[in-house]
Amino acid sequence: KMCGVLVGLTELDGSLRRGPIHPLVESASIHASLIEGGIELSTYPDRCLLQIERRTIPGETAAKVQGELQSIVAKVGEGDPAFRGEVRLGIVRDPFEISIDAPIVQTLRRVMNATIGHDRIFKRTTGWMDSALLSAAGIPTVVFGPGGDGAHAASEWIDLDQLEACRKIYLTTVREFCG
Repeated sequence: KMCGVLVGLTELDGSLRRGPIHPLVESASIHASLIEGGIELSTYPDRCLLQIERRTIPGETAAKVQGELQSIVAKVGEGDPAFRGEVRLGIVRDPFEISIDAPIVQTLRRVMNATIGHDRIFKRTTGWMDSALLSAAGIPTVVFGPGGDGAHAASEWIDLDQLEACRKIYLTTVREFCG
């Protein structure tokens, strides 16, 4: 019975990815992360637990996400009195964005120009970071770091020359911004 929910999530993900594109975090998305149920191969499971990750973009709310999920579950349950589904939000993480005109951004760009000769810091990233929590607490925040690849993978790496440049940029930015 979870199949209909998975199909609904796939359709929602396609819709989200075709929807509004945020200049820094791309589109919203959703995916099934963990699924468990059943006790053996030859019997129908008496329950199934699905955990999803819904990546939001600025302007989206937890209420919107909950509504999307409840709509999927309700649609799957139409015409099937044996289907029972419940939506519970777990961890809710607000999306993060910062204005290009924010003082911390302007300081970082100035320091980058002086240190590495350019200030091209704006790159799209879809991952969630603690920046949203820091910003919500009133702490001026910008996401900035060295290039690399393989985040959260078995083979994760960063460019060591860029790491050293970042170290210099971080130190100078903190000194200038914090006085």
